Amino acid sequence: MKYKNILITGGAGFVGSNLAISLKQKYPQTKITCLDNLSRRGSELNLTRLKQNKIVFNYGDIRQPEDLNFLTADLIIDCSAEPSVLAGITNPYFLINNNLIGTINCLELARIRKSDFIFLSSSRVYSIKELNRQKFKAVAENFPLGRVRSLYGTTKLAAELIIQEYADSFNLKAIINRCGCLAGPWQFGKVDQGVLTLWLAAHYFKKELAYIGFGGRGKQVRDFLHIQDLFEILDIQINHFYQYSGEIYNIGGGIKNSTSLVNLTKICQKITGNKIKIKSIKKNRPNDVISYITDISKIKKQAHWSPQISLEKTIEDTYNWIKENESVLKNILC
Repeated sequence: MKYKNILITGGAGFVGSNLAISLKQKYPQTKITCLDNLSRRGSELNLTRLKQNKIVFNYGDIRQPEDLNFLTADLIIDCSAEPSVLAGITNPYFLINNNLIGTINCLELARIRKSDFIFLSSSRVYSIKELNRQKFKAVAENFPLGRVRSLYGTTKLAAELIIQEYADSFNLKAIINRCGCLAGPWQFGKVDQGVLTLWLAAHYFKKELAYIGFGGRGKQVRDFLHIQDLFEILDIQINHFYQYSGEIYNIGGGIKNSTSLVNLTKICQKITGNKIKIKSIKKNRPNDVISYITDISKIKKQAHWSPQISLEKTIEDTYNWIKENESVLKNILC
């Protein structure tokens, strides 16, 4: 590990906190600093975990440059974002401020500190119309980027473009990872993001769900990547940074770890022993897609990496986490 100081923005969130802890456990001599404004409910529960692992936490907001100016890092991992596609409908200014302006502020810090930069982008940068046209096929990095993709996806794509410009103009070394659905323990799933945890928690706590859109039959398909598998590929990139710098990678669970909502329901019923009411709502939600499956061929070829944790194990790990923290999670997840 060549990096002595690593800054993780969004460091109290699901992705940021898990990455920070995994990095600190593997590289105890490296200083890991997490920055977060704790806006997502449940993120405050991660503060104890960060402290137990001797990770520095700073309360701050990437939308405010003054919250970043005093920080130092030779590597910045930008995990901070408003992750909800629906936020583009309900609060577009908030979304743009978080996902675009916030990333620009992080880039400015990287430019000034001469830090290397890893950006966690999203699979939602791809065209909605094109995704829905080619149902149930894996999506590679050369998939069409034209047409509408949601305001959320646009903020992520715009951030990618600005990162590339910073890299060219200021000799900034950067890696862009377009992540699909991530899952695992400590994900506080909501109706607009974190569907695997949401689905499992609803079965566990016997709450009602709904199949929404595309006829209300639960035929939507997604692939899922365990948070530990995300750490493993980032660890490879971090330790061979210049080999991957300047590239864009699709990172996800792939076809082997994909499932429909109907099938996910069956798995959740089996693991919890509970069967709950699931309504059918035929009308599509804004900017929804029928399927997204990650084509991981590029990163698999270059890094000799592929997901090691199965979908079933991801669900099992999440179930055990909910069970062990039932009293705390009941009011957060439901």
